Amino acid sequence: MTETRPPHRRLYGRAQGHRLSPRQQRLVDALLPRLDWPDAGGVDPAALLPGLDAHALEIGFGAAEHLIAQAEANPRTGFLGIEPFLNGVAKALAGIEEKALENVRVKRADARDEIEAMPDAAFDRVYLLFPDPWPKTRHAKRRFVQPDTAFELARILKPGGRLRLATDVRAYADWALPILMETPSLAWTARSAGDWRDPPADHVTTRYESKHLGDIAPVFFEFEKR
Repeated sequence: MTETRPPHRRLYGRAQGHRLSPRQQRLVDALLPRLDWPDAGGVDPAALLPGLDAHALEIGFGAAEHLIAQAEANPRTGFLGIEPFLNGVAKALAGIEEKALENVRVKRADARDEIEAMPDAAFDRVYLLFPDPWPKTRHAKRRFVQPDTAFELARILKPGGRLRLATDVRAYADWALPILMETPSLAWTARSAGDWRDPPADHVTTRYESKHLGDIAPVFFEFEKR
């Protein structure tokens, strides 16, 4: 399967919200340079977080509640988090400092560019949880799940690795599920409705999810790399 990278990309949405607190600014200035990775060159999780049993990627981690909770619960897994929103990155840094986590690296960036710099079969897990739905039809091209990004997500997963997509917006679910199902190396793991209606056993419910801002109950699509 051959995919062509779009010749030009624009990152939609806000880059920053309210002004950072002094503590958050300190973390961005002092801790972030130690936890992110260079823009140039490849992005290899095994090199960034060596000596661990597995590696996971969270794309668009928002306020970082899921990222921090998963990293704390799985100290032998290395987690990479990518988020373009500065306030979210600052919250991740605060959680990393508070929990003294040594198995997390974060970067403020466009994940589409970052995953293209990652090697094949790099991750055991990839999380894409409640991405910006861009629910209007005319904005569909802004959604993260597209045929080219689905190809890249499959490529960076190890055989048997899992991709988890969660959304509470029907338009996004109806858009993303067919694209992922048509990606040749991904297999949807659901065998009954409960498999996608019920949260996975290891799911971490965030405050954002609890607000029920979407138009449907959250759905969880889990795909396995063939």
